[in-house]
Amino acid sequence: MELCSPSSSGAMALTWARSISPNSLHISHPPFSMACETRRLRVCCAADQSQKGNGMTVSITGATGFIGKRLVQRLHADNHSVHVLTRSRSKAELIFPVKDFPGIVIADEPKWKDSIQGSNAVVNLAGTPISTRWSSEVKRDIKESRVKVTSKVVDHINSSPEGSGPTVLVNATAVGYYGTSETKVFDEQSPSGNDYLAEVCREWEATALRVNKGVRLVRIRIGVVLGKDGGALAKMIPIFMMFAGGPLGSGRQWFSWIHLDDMVNLIYEALSNPSYEGVINGTAPNPVRIAEMCQHLGDVLGRPSWLPVPDFALKAVLGEGACVVLEGQKVVPAKAKELGFSFKYPYVKDALRSILL
Repeated sequence: MELCSPSSSGAMALTWARSISPNSLHISHPPFSMACETRRLRVCCAADQSQKGNGMTVSITGATGFIGKRLVQRLHADNHSVHVLTRSRSKAELIFPVKDFPGIVIADEPKWKDSIQGSNAVVNLAGTPISTRWSSEVKRDIKESRVKVTSKVVDHINSSPEGSGPTVLVNATAVGYYGTSETKVFDEQSPSGNDYLAEVCREWEATALRVNKGVRLVRIRIGVVLGKDGGALAKMIPIFMMFAGGPLGSGRQWFSWIHLDDMVNLIYEALSNPSYEGVINGTAPNPVRIAEMCQHLGDVLGRPSWLPVPDFALKAVLGEGACVVLEGQKVVPAKAKELGFSFKYPYVKDALRSILL
């Protein structure tokens, strides 16, 4: 299962609305192989590791997803022990082969309890992607996949023998918590919205809050994560490469984004730094309008960004789900900045250049 941010829906709609097959395109920037990226991370983190004490043991749900894969790479490169909690052992073994990830534990669902209770920390990233038309069944699954997995994780933590088990839970949630607006600015103190995704996030977070008081809980409200190998950007690149890219709807809606590396670094810091607790927005400090995002993407790719996807096309594809694309929200990471977190990519143009050039 993979966490998917609301704006991923718009990128999917963009693809469907224009009936373009990404498989027919040749992008000049192929993604890194898992093995190469892992070797790179080992080199980059070698100096840091010499200053660390004993490594953590971290259990991760959603480890085979877009964010989870990079987090596993980072933790493994730093010589921490990783337990991949999965419902598809074959998929996990394909993504994390033993030759590239020696020592990683892949635990299918019956083994989750032992893995969690044998860990110092848990990261919960699981959830059914929302980039599809919302039928009543899909909406139920979007909520239940998040709430049920979180409930299972919390129950396993809470039933740990006294004096053992995880001492920190980093639980993903989403900026959908705040609802949508073209005019408001949302930080961690802002109230929840009143739409469907806000309801999902409230229940998701309320379930995480059931964890024992002795466990440090960090709830990261994640924005649109930018990276080449997944998420919204991977769906948008082929459109722009075909000279068909442009803003969604009016283009004035806010796009609250974060580079994948910064997202992983934020989770990593939350695992190891006791100052990180409560709600933290997982967004870059400089959100942009979707039209500006598309302009920068077109510039980096050397492609125009003049052809917008009209409202009616998005509504035809996504139905009720189009609201998250057509309205958006401006979310700022006030807590991360207060904690002194250093964003490697605070500006979207630099983030896109690092990903695509």
